[in-house]
Amino acid sequence: MADSPFTPDVPAAFGAALDSLRRADTRAELVVHEIPAPANLAPHAVALAADVTPARHGADSELGTGRFILLYDEDRPEAWGGEFRVVCFAQAPLETEIGLDPFLADVAWSWLVDALDARGANYTSASGTATKIISTGFGELSSQGDGAQIELRASWTPTDHNLQAHVEGWSELLCMLAGLPPVVDGVTMLQTRRAKRE
Repeated sequence: MADSPFTPDVPAAFGAALDSLRRADTRAELVVHEIPAPANLAPHAVALAADVTPARHGADSELGTGRFILLYDEDRPEAWGGEFRVVCFAQAPLETEIGLDPFLADVAWSWLVDALDARGANYTSASGTATKIISTGFGELSSQGDGAQIELRASWTPTDHNLQAHVEGWSELLCMLAGLPPVVDGVTMLQTRRAKRE
């Protein structure tokens, strides 16, 4: 992951976290790059975008896409329980029958927890939502037929500056949601492949 410049007034703790984050060894199936961080969420922030390849040029991947945001506030907001907070998003299309699986949301959350734990990410105060979306096209979109997607939004508080493990866990989650096999022990994947919607 390429470095990007940051100003000298960056606090030492955030600078150390940035160095660690940029050392992350994300999966080869992902294209990861830094993007502008959302404004007004914290005094300091960095954001990453990732797409599962192959992706259309200039658009989110048809196989899966995600965002990873690291927030830093040395005043330790009470809701965070620490100086840092990670906010992440991962989304991937599914075959409709997978989207109807009543355990899909639980599986998606467990993948995130397992991927973070397998890489030794230290964190607390994890929270999030897993959303299953089932859609049917009508009118000029009727040729699309039925489709589904899974969307996971999560946040947690890192308890040290080793953000490398957190980025790598998020990377693994995104690839697994896209149907790629896991590269960590103790994690199983859904066996049904997704069909591309026209």
